[in-house]
Amino acid sequence: MMKAQYEKRMIREFLDLVENEKYDLRKYSRPVLVYTIDEDKILKYSIWEEDLLRRYGLENVDGWDHEEDVLFCPDWVQDEDEFDEDDDDDDDDF
Repeated sequence: MMKAQYEKRMIREFLDLVENEKYDLRKYSRPVLVYTIDEDKILKYSIWEEDLLRRYGLENVDGWDHEEDVLFCPDWVQDEDEFDEDDDDDDDDF
């Protein structure tokens, strides 16, 4: 199942970490990172325009432009539901 990241700051963070210089976010009016992780822990992704993604729907995305090992990606791509920027405060519970 494909997931989408709409926040430009996080998309930029992702592209910086995977060192993908093929995408120039300035060419997109409202970029969306569309991605999925397969069983082998390989992240497959593309950048879409938000208008096109909304028109065709995330469920109809069936391809990608690039692949990366999950180890080189930000933590939030692996488990978006559990990502919390305040997790560092929880370390005091040990």
